[in-house]
Amino acid sequence: MIRVVGAGLGRTGTTSLKAALEQLLGGPCYHMFEVFGHPEHPSQWSAAYRGDPVEWPALFDGYTAVVDWPAAGVWRQLAAAYPDAPVILSTRRDADIWWKSASETIFVALGGGPPPDLDDWFEMAMAMMASFTPDWREADAAKAAYEAHNAAVRAEVPSDRLVEWQPDDGWEPLCAALGLPVPNEPFPHSNTTEEFRAHFGLHH
Repeated sequence: MIRVVGAGLGRTGTTSLKAALEQLLGGPCYHMFEVFGHPEHPSQWSAAYRGDPVEWPALFDGYTAVVDWPAAGVWRQLAAAYPDAPVILSTRRDADIWWKSASETIFVALGGGPPPDLDDWFEMAMAMMASFTPDWREADAAKAAYEAHNAAVRAEVPSDRLVEWQPDDGWEPLCAALGLPVPNEPFPHSNTTEEFRAHFGLHH
């Protein structure tokens, strides 16, 4: 059962958030990384972006939380499907910081065309980005879309359900929302720009 719905876009600390939620909830957290391991999933995400119904319990079987794209782009459907789950809006300090990170990682990876044997995944990714903004390659348009996304989440999610979180906030906001004690260990930080680029073979 999904106990946390992440509405924050990619490059807002979602990989660190995934690791933290897995530790707190004792189960796996769905993230874009999971999609690569489930070749049957991209078509379902593409359906969600078309507005078609998706069997979320089947898609998230075994998972305790969901963060990052592609889920963040259909956060309204997920928030409705899991009404008891807090909605975590992960953000960066400002849109410029987010754009710098996203443009050097995700957007570079998507700009190179479909990876080998990942046509369905690429189709999903293009639907995801078109939903975000058709002009996602342009800095001003992407930053405006990022701000608009965050503003919509803040406007539509009740304040007693919404958790705003940035990577430097660490454990406390998450534990408060979930009613769990704060772990006696450092918050996990992972998937820096350098790590992302190395993972996807994006060389300077």
